[in-house]
Amino acid sequence: MEIPVIRMDQLYGEKRPETLSLLHNACAQWGFFWLENHGVNEDLMNKMKGLVNKHYEQDMEKNFYSSEMATIQGYEKISSNVDWECSFMYRHQPKSNSHDIPKLLRITVVEYAEEVIKLAEQLAAAMSENLGLDKDYIEKAFSKPSVGIKVAKYPKCSHPGLVMGLREHTDAGGIILLLQDELVPGLEFLKDGKWIPVPPTQGNRIFVNLGDQIEVMTNGIYKSICHRVLPNKNGSRLSIATFYNPGADAIICPAPKLTYPSQYRFEDYLNFYSTTKFTDKVSRFQTTKEILK
Repeated sequence: MEIPVIRMDQLYGEKRPETLSLLHNACAQWGFFWLENHGVNEDLMNKMKGLVNKHYEQDMEKNFYSSEMATIQGYEKISSNVDWECSFMYRHQPKSNSHDIPKLLRITVVEYAEEVIKLAEQLAAAMSENLGLDKDYIEKAFSKPSVGIKVAKYPKCSHPGLVMGLREHTDAGGIILLLQDELVPGLEFLKDGKWIPVPPTQGNRIFVNLGDQIEVMTNGIYKSICHRVLPNKNGSRLSIATFYNPGADAIICPAPKLTYPSQYRFEDYLNFYSTTKFTDKVSRFQTTKEILK
């Protein structure tokens, strides 16, 4: 199956309606998609990848392979509850921890985060519009969004059948924007009961998936999808995932406009239905909620 591809520049031209529709279907039917022409500086993206790979080769790789987890004798013991990865987390906002991350990345990661935040805000606005909400609904509901970047390498593994790079899970937050490896595969998403491999990045694409809070806020219209990372015996995989999440104090609930009416007599609904049968059911549900207030 071909993973949906959204060309962000087409949201601002004559193909806007078509592109909004593609985005809506990707969020509702897949929960993940590729972004092209997204406006994040390509040189900055390449610099981020280069610096992360440099830090891995200089500092992380040797420490990982000398760790207890990476010994062959421990594979069977650790295979069910430990991930074959080495990573660190950069917290960008509300409070930065830039002084806790590798020095060679401190300036670049801040620049990269600022650009990706702008992209996340554009996506949030388009998603809100697609749902019939105010364009700033998701951003406001996130209440001072929290943003962090997980920088990870999934090291080359001589026994990939015995461990997981990252165990299957859904993401807790909001919108996740992934800058990943151009050569080494491993990321898989679950769709219709089957694991779908996400191929290595082509060009300067960014991969997007939705987190649990988007599913809750959209009352299940948009999906948070289970995914995992498989280790690779031929190479180490790069992953730079930006999490655009609700603020810690954000109160999360389904958007009222997207919820079904509740606690009404069926006869009352039938009476209303008799005069609105040939209208849109979503509008009918919304009117029913207004009547019940």
